[in-house]
Amino acid sequence: MASIFSKIVAGEIPCHKIAENNDFLAFLDVFPLVHGHVLIIPKTETDYIFDINDDDLARMIVFSKIVAKAIKSAVPCKRIGIAVIGLEVPHAHIHLVPLNSVNDINFTQLKLKPSNEQLTEMAVLIRSKLA
Repeated sequence: MASIFSKIVAGEIPCHKIAENNDFLAFLDVFPLVHGHVLIIPKTETDYIFDINDDDLARMIVFSKIVAKAIKSAVPCKRIGIAVIGLEVPHAHIHLVPLNSVNDINFTQLKLKPSNEQLTEMAVLIRSKLA
């Protein structure tokens, strides 16, 4: 069965897209840890990130770097944190999280519940910062 992320790639489920190329997709987490929390996924469904071949994983990190720079320009923060948890959806993904404190990337904290309008505004803002 296709993961929720594969359904997003296929256009069956909408997302707040930040960036996309032939192999990867970046979109806002709809239940973010902090505003500006973005997910990076490969378009090819792979459950475990370390099962991705080396060349594709390297390109995924470079793609993440481009998106992280745009997030940092759009969201007031000290840094962009990166996390790979991979337990909640069986489709490899990288979390890019704006950080002002270590707690900003604490996955046990309550998630935010931004409105669709807030997510749309954030996506537009981050996209405007892409080089």
